[in-house]
Amino acid sequence: MNLRPAILSLNILLFLCLAATAGVFFLQTRREYKQLLLAEAQSRRQLVEVQQKLFEQERILDRLRNDPAFVEMAIRRRLNYAKPDEMIFRFETDEIDLRRSEDTRTIKPVP
Repeated sequence: MNLRPAILSLNILLFLCLAATAGVFFLQTRREYKQLLLAEAQSRRQLVEVQQKLFEQERILDRLRNDPAFVEMAIRRRLNYAKPDEMIFRFETDEIDLRRSEDTRTIKPVP
């Protein structure tokens, strides 16, 4: 009996099965890697946004600590305070309440 061709074909079949299994694992790993890259990019964008927001808040905090005119303006605007001889006129709107930004002098919605 000649078992050599049977053993050779069994080895080739085994090698093909192992190669197919390795290929499937490779494709899954590559897909996971791409998802991780997308998650990393999204996390980096969020980090930049949060850092910008932190910088803005630190700048406002510094102005609140060192700029009395800014403090007065913030109190007047946010708490609707006025001096004894002043009057405050409030106009109600159906849309979003719009106020002027303290720094850029552009109109933006207030939460």
